[in-house]
Amino acid sequence: MKYKDYYATLGLERNATAEEIKKSYRKLARKYHPDVTKEPDGEEKFKEVAEAYETLKDTDKRVAYDQLGSHSPGQDFRPPPDWEKAHSSPGFSFDDIDLSDLFSAFSGSRQHTGRNGVKAPIPGQDYEANAQISLEEAYRGTELELNLSVSEYDESGFPHRVQRTIKARIPKGATDGQRLRLSGRGGKGLMGGRDGNLYINITLHPHPLFRVSNHDLFLDLPLTPWEAVLGATVQVPTLGGKVRLKVPPGTRSGQQLRIAGRGLPKPREGAGDLFAIMQIVVPPMPEEQERTLFKALADISTFNPREYLERS
Repeated sequence: MKYKDYYATLGLERNATAEEIKKSYRKLARKYHPDVTKEPDGEEKFKEVAEAYETLKDTDKRVAYDQLGSHSPGQDFRPPPDWEKAHSSPGFSFDDIDLSDLFSAFSGSRQHTGRNGVKAPIPGQDYEANAQISLEEAYRGTELELNLSVSEYDESGFPHRVQRTIKARIPKGATDGQRLRLSGRGGKGLMGGRDGNLYINITLHPHPLFRVSNHDLFLDLPLTPWEAVLGATVQVPTLGGKVRLKVPPGTRSGQQLRIAGRGLPKPREGAGDLFAIMQIVVPPMPEEQERTLFKALADISTFNPREYLERS
């Protein structure tokens, strides 16, 4: 079993108070939360911080952790004999178990027998996985095959690391940053205990056309200068096929036009919207006749978009 320095993970000394542990966790959790962090390894650090806090916030787990002694992070070690006698069953092996698995089961493993020696139910482990899907898969829904290294209880009620392949159905309308719970798809419970859950953290691949905000989509829509001035009806791509959009005369660059119900499906009913953002584009290499017409427009037009700058 490899050692993890939970105090160092939270940036604390080993004599830190419970309030200091909570304060440090909240600070680091905000810093590394997947929804806000800009660091490439932020998600992994967030999990490490959460793991450290789950052990140190619990008085019994913290006492047991402190009794393991202090080692270098990543160092292989074995708990001292007196620790094994107090916190494990005879014949229990620490060779294929992760430190986080040990402490996730620590409080429960001491309560596997109830009053009069009757064995109590042991709930199955909850699993967590990250899944990257395309925007089209989020729109239609999809099925994933997840290959996980997970913790499962043995017959004695202690966790061991095993490989599992799980097929998971992602419902249509899944959004970036969403955490899906699949009830009963985690580890198997023992002695009548409930099965654990599978939690899937959804990330959407960047799309070449659309940007996503919850269930709404945003698309840059190029317009010619004359389409913006005179108005036009143009084709717009959506995840469900092309639609026709009426652009009103006098449309400005950056103006948003809403196409209702053409975003991602919502969980119960309806769908988000698609917002087309107008981008006025000029011909890169106009023909001679086009240049002549633009020159004629420049000669007769009194429009001055910089008038407010000249007055300041």
